[in-house]
Amino acid sequence: MKKLGLTLMAAAGMFLFTQNAQAQVEDPEEMEQIEGVEEVQETKDDYKEVDVLALPQAIKDAVMTDMNGAVAEEAWVKEKDGKKVYKLSLNVDGEKKKAYIDSEGNWIEKEDK
Repeated sequence: MKKLGLTLMAAAGMFLFTQNAQAQVEDPEEMEQIEGVEEVQETKDDYKEVDVLALPQAIKDAVMTDMNGAVAEEAWVKEKDGKKVYKLSLNVDGEKKKAYIDSEGNWIEKEDK
């Protein structure tokens, strides 16, 4: 009886393992397409992602002061003419907005970026 129980448990374990292994197989062609999109996007605007918590204090203060109730969810940075320009994804009362700001906390209009 013990042998029958162990055999059934082993068979069930092998079945579950093979199902899990099949679910994790990825299509290499699909992965190349996704990677290609990310590379194009990265070179298109030259912004590199940064941690929101690592933003300069002047930017944090500007968001709190000028965008009442806004929360920075994502941030990117690029260097332009020797100055750092930050692109922020802000959540303003449940609505997502993009904003551009320099490292000193000065907002940048879209055409100036």
